[in-house]
Amino acid sequence: MSFDLLGLQADLLRAVKTQGYGRPTPIQAQAIPEILAGHDLLAGAQTGTGKTAAFVLPVLQLLAEKGHPQRHPRALILTPTRELAAQVGERVHAYGIHLPLRSTIIFGGVGMQPQVNQLHRGVDILVATPGRLLDHVGQRTLDLSRIEILVLDEADRMLDMGFIHDVRRIIKLLPERRQNLLFSATYSDEIRRLSDTLLKRPKLIEVARRNTAAESVIQAAHPVDKGRKRDLLAHLFHRESWDQVLVFTRTKAGANRLAEHLEKEGITAAAIHGNKSQSARTRALDDFKRGAVRALVATDIAARGLDIANLPQVVNFELPNVAEDYVHRIGRTGRAGAGGRALSLVSHDEVGLLKGIQRLLRRDIALEPVVGFEPSLTPPPCEPDPVPGGRRGNAGLAGAPRRQNRPPVRPHANPRTGQGPKRGGRARPGQTTHAKPSA
Repeated sequence: MSFDLLGLQADLLRAVKTQGYGRPTPIQAQAIPEILAGHDLLAGAQTGTGKTAAFVLPVLQLLAEKGHPQRHPRALILTPTRELAAQVGERVHAYGIHLPLRSTIIFGGVGMQPQVNQLHRGVDILVATPGRLLDHVGQRTLDLSRIEILVLDEADRMLDMGFIHDVRRIIKLLPERRQNLLFSATYSDEIRRLSDTLLKRPKLIEVARRNTAAESVIQAAHPVDKGRKRDLLAHLFHRESWDQVLVFTRTKAGANRLAEHLEKEGITAAAIHGNKSQSARTRALDDFKRGAVRALVATDIAARGLDIANLPQVVNFELPNVAEDYVHRIGRTGRAGAGGRALSLVSHDEVGLLKGIQRLLRRDIALEPVVGFEPSLTPPPCEPDPVPGGRRGNAGLAGAPRRQNRPPVRPHANPRTGQGPKRGGRARPGQTTHAKPSA
């Protein structure tokens, strides 16, 4: 199938071609016609499936067909993180480049006044994080009374980060008659309750069972003493000549320490997490994408929604406490059928976490020692434990049980954002975008 058969207008097809896309992904092929037909949608799709284009393209077309007489926000796209908001905003700009529509991005960590100025100039599409959106509503700088389309992107992550009350507050501010699109990689009890109240006779789309890893991702694990992990990682960088690696840690302090250690070993590195200013996070990501930084060290929350094309390698410096987060981590590589590698450094106290991951994936991940870094304690056998009743992991949209034992948002974190204290920062060029450049 080609994009020509999905009902998209010529200006959008031209933009898609410019971006180098020849054929739609499964989520795009199924979602675009349903959205163009005006249906509410509940879509099960993980990051890397092409879900952003699946809603951005039809939203652009629906708004363009109705004109733009007064420049009030008519489409609202909510995302859980600043990075995802910025990336969705970039896609809106790229796909809408030939359309007379305006868009802007609003999120925390930067000054409000530039965002207020853009809102006053008029926008058609608003991409926002919930906390900053409500800040604007509270200061009466934003009118949501004319929203025609609401998109919740990565809704499960939004709820995981404690946004459920903010999301419900925002929904109450919107017109009752509107189109609702909900995209989620998982289907917890909270997502089910939200969809039941938000969506009207929705079309259901699930392109892949959740909790699965791409077959194109080669997974491996090295047993190592906890105190030697940093040295082993530096050794692997030099031995394998890695140029671009996304490294996951559990904590912000751990991310900082690891990035500093890699720099001392002659490996350019940067850390991104909630305590970094928005400008610092954006700069680190840009440096990583263009090759100026070889190692991007990130926490799970900071990495959510990151879109890094052709990422060859992911390293779990520490295994996540929640097995499902492992799937999200390694899903950053091996996208669209491309090859990728995911490597985990496993200390003796993490073997139990590895068992949980294997049980979720229904596959073994062999522990392969690295010469010179053999652990002082022999790790126990790591075969997955049997699952009572034969249930392995959660089901897809058919009704997965609610995820258990997810660590709560840190006590010092902002309850809206799930991130640490905001730092000052100036808005960088490109944070506000226009579908069509003004003269």
